[in-house]
Amino acid sequence: MASSNEMSPMLTVREVARLLHIHSNTVRRWSDRGIIRAYHITPRGDRRFRGEDIASFLAELNANNGNVREASLARR
Repeated sequence: MASSNEMSPMLTVREVARLLHIHSNTVRRWSDRGIIRAYHITPRGDRRFRGEDIASFLAELNANNGNVREASLARR
């Protein structure tokens, strides 16, 4: 387990898409809409995602029977 001062590895768009079983463009669109939180790490705008954020999103998604809209609203 990582200590509070240690960063866990960040996930790429492709990795998140595989985890969620969705297309990479859907990950980007959800990130743009604030459904899942992304961090822009380069001037070009490459996105990275924290595993903890994705796990939290999945928990909310499961709690809301797969309803993405409700899951994203529950996190706010």
